[in-house]
Amino acid sequence: MKPRSPAAISKKASIFIVEDHPIFRDGITQLINKEPDMLVCGEAESAPEALDMIKKGLPDLIIVDITLKGSCGIELTRELHKKYANIPVLVLSMHDETIFADRVLKAGARGYLTKQETTATVITAIRKILRGRLYISETMTEHFLNRYIRGDATAGESPVDSLSEREFEVFNLIGRGLTNKTIADMLCVSSKTISTYRERIKEKLNLRNNAELSRYAMFWLQNSSKPE
Repeated sequence: MKPRSPAAISKKASIFIVEDHPIFRDGITQLINKEPDMLVCGEAESAPEALDMIKKGLPDLIIVDITLKGSCGIELTRELHKKYANIPVLVLSMHDETIFADRVLKAGARGYLTKQETTATVITAIRKILRGRLYISETMTEHFLNRYIRGDATAGESPVDSLSEREFEVFNLIGRGLTNKTIADMLCVSSKTISTYRERIKEKLNLRNNAELSRYAMFWLQNSSKPE
């Protein structure tokens, strides 16, 4: 992606937010609108709503949460990258960056932040991406460098890699010990839908029952998120 020209930077950068939690969405909107060089031009709480609104007025940058109503932010990021390759996406999520950042960047995002980051870091990330650069934390930079040094930067042998983005999100939440109902409430879907995802995941990972799935997910999560 080419950096924006000085003429483009002289106007306020327009930011579109895709986030299904109203309180957090309002907070990030207020944070951005306080800055002299950027403003929020639109908001959505689901992928279909976001795609419909974005095509009516293209922003300079899109902020996307991973967990959205009835859809997955990584899938939305991939769709946005296909449709609007010149509009950068910054993913801002509650999920562990060591678990999700790799998938997010492969989907076409230009940066990843967790919601635990400071407000100053969020603004820094937005400005850096608007200048045509990538943004990841120092922790993730070290993580990717370690993978490169070990020679497995492009490794993809894990069965977990076969999961779709939504299946991967559910798998992660199962690994955190959450029940079907809790996961369903978080993703704004029915418990029956989560049960269907469980069956798909078990089939792809060759697991016999929910107990094996829970153990596998917890073990995978613990080993994937521990520092290198």
